[in-house]
Amino acid sequence: MERVEIILGDITQIKVDAIVNAANPELMPGGGVSGAIHRAAGPSLAEACKKVAPCPPGEARITPGFNLPAKYVIHTVGPTWNGGQSGEARILEAAYRNSLLLARQNQIRTIAFPSISTGIYGYPLHEAAPIALRVFKEEAHNFEKIYMVAYDKLTYQAYTEAWKSLSEG
Repeated sequence: MERVEIILGDITQIKVDAIVNAANPELMPGGGVSGAIHRAAGPSLAEACKKVAPCPPGEARITPGFNLPAKYVIHTVGPTWNGGQSGEARILEAAYRNSLLLARQNQIRTIAFPSISTGIYGYPLHEAAPIALRVFKEEAHNFEKIYMVAYDKLTYQAYTEAWKSLSEG
């Protein structure tokens, strides 16, 4: 399916209508992808985030992209991994779905995602990837392009393998 593409790169450099920020509930600059997005967008992003925060896990908020190549940033909060018995999969799926719903509501046609919750939130990469990609596959017809932007080779490999399994199944 050519509407979903897994790429290795820096999400802050992707030229799309919107990029997704793996945010904290306060939507404040953090580490990892969130910190990189806030640095690239400039200080106006944190000011805009204050107006739409908080964002509970599984929900999404939208702000302008400011200094980013993307017009918008969709902020979503994924679950913190607690062993998989606390509804983490349901919350992770909701984070992806609600981001795409907000994108559709704002006429966004191209969107780029990082791997949500697989950094400091500790979600196992090989369990998170199929959840994200299943949502993308179901929603792809609503978009010109959905990118999964892997920051490192390990993440890229996990998503590529999950996509192959999903496509064959």
